[in-house]
Amino acid sequence: MKIGLAALAAMMLACLGLPAMADDAQLGALTIKGTWSRATPPGAAAGVAFFTIVNSGAEDDILVSAAADVSSTVELHTHVMDGDVMRMRQVPSIAVPAGQTVALAPGGLHIMLIGLKSQIQAGTSFPLTLTFQRAGKVTVAVPVQGMGAMPPGMDHDHMAPMDHMKGMMH
Repeated sequence: MKIGLAALAAMMLACLGLPAMADDAQLGALTIKGTWSRATPPGAAAGVAFFTIVNSGAEDDILVSAAADVSSTVELHTHVMDGDVMRMRQVPSIAVPAGQTVALAPGGLHIMLIGLKSQIQAGTSFPLTLTFQRAGKVTVAVPVQGMGAMPPGMDHDHMAPMDHMKGMMH
């Protein structure tokens, strides 16, 4: 039996209890990459999913919907300022302009998973189906990180670069 390197790495991470990184998904000129979600506490009603969409084509596309079995409702969302308060709002679609990259990330555009059927646990993953106006449908695996996780590559202490200045501050 032959096992690919990516499959072997995913199995090893699963055995360690760590989430496997999702592979990029290609759908025509669109690439969906960096999918991830945060674990939820027991009894939580909602969760989120994040990723980046790269449109390398010459035509605009639009993310029109998303679906997942982990919740009863899946909505496209953004954050907006309402006076001095940042609030989440549902959006009907997410534009993916030709030659552009659109990031769904904390504090901005994201996928909202409403009416969770069970706790989303770190170290697991779930399928998320994305429907685009032009490109059609694609299902991606969404690995679940810890509850306080930040986007891959940003889960470090943001004050760490300032450590060298501690002795200089009065």
